Amino acid sequence: MTPVRTRPLLAAALALAFATPALAADPIKVGLALDISGPFAAGGAETRDAINLAIKLLDNKLGGYPAEFIQADTAGSPDQAKQIVDRFIQQNKVDFFTGPTPSNVALAVGPALFAAKVPFITSNPGPSQYAGAQCNPYFFGQSYQNDTWDEAAGQWASDQGLKSAFILAPNYPAGRDHLTGFKRLYKGQVVAEVYGKVGQLDYAAELAQIRAARPEAVFFFLPGAMGINFIKQFVASGLSKDVRLVTNPASADEDTIAAVGEPMLGLFSTSQWSHDLPNAANQKFVSEFRKAYKRYPTFYAAQAYDAILAMDAAARDVKGDVKNKEAVLKALKAANFQSIRGPFKYGNNNFPIQDYYLRVIGKDAEGKITNKTLSTPLKGYRDAYHQLCKLK
Repeated sequence: MTPVRTRPLLAAALALAFATPALAADPIKVGLALDISGPFAAGGAETRDAINLAIKLLDNKLGGYPAEFIQADTAGSPDQAKQIVDRFIQQNKVDFFTGPTPSNVALAVGPALFAAKVPFITSNPGPSQYAGAQCNPYFFGQSYQNDTWDEAAGQWASDQGLKSAFILAPNYPAGRDHLTGFKRLYKGQVVAEVYGKVGQLDYAAELAQIRAARPEAVFFFLPGAMGINFIKQFVASGLSKDVRLVTNPASADEDTIAAVGEPMLGLFSTSQWSHDLPNAANQKFVSEFRKAYKRYPTFYAAQAYDAILAMDAAARDVKGDVKNKEAVLKALKAANFQSIRGPFKYGNNNFPIQDYYLRVIGKDAEGKITNKTLSTPLKGYRDAYHQLCKLK
């Protein structure tokens, strides 16, 4: 009789044993290396807020599966970022990675992520190295390639007949990429190409050079506090009366506008995204962001939000099997989600082929100083480095 009584208990125990792994399955893990302090803190805060919004809207899941989002502050330091990424890989066993703002950090952490086969979906930097000869199947430049904003600016400046330009950026990889981009499609004369220090706040010497050079336009890439200080000093110097100021969203988005105010009026910039793009996904994002944070989102926020949507779509398409690296890469490449920038696709180098818009800063119907989209200088545009990439 004993065997008869124990059979149901044995069956129940076996059923529990087989059920346990599914109940105890690890969540999908995402490493978020954010720049909450340091020279890129403004962009880091926007990135963090947008990621937290996306996580909330997705109910802390990716593709409908439980997810864990592990945040750490890199302070914009490549060395600190490398330590964080090593921990993400070795201890946390992350399945996806995103977050850092500057290109030098992206270049520093990429090799370890690629060796560990962790997909790096960038929320901002698009260094030329990863678009060209150092392209890697595990890097997705889903935001933009560094040069492309500025190629659009160079194209627009040429279309406007601006015959001379003074160009300025900080001396680090992204700075060099952005000025290279402007020069690539600008048909006028570059009267000076100047590289300052990362974190520089006093531009008296550069303003004296601009005054002496007498250009028709100044094109600059100065993210964060650098751009805030440059614009204030440029307008205070009186140069804005005679010189057209052109930039990209790193120095012309809502965070800079909030810090500078009226001197931002009339500044032109080019970007692959703007908060007034009329597609439904973007309207939902902007509405939810403003509801949560009482301000317009910046491009940093937009790109970070899209990065989480890209992971969500990939996790969904592989049915939660994120350890199947080949399937995950294929799903990421498909970009099967509603991007807030509108339709785009990846080129062979995993960088987007997309539109780039011209914007000008003015006042909206509520009297708020903000960006307004005017035109599309480059349509369905692909970066200049894809031919150097051996990926197909």
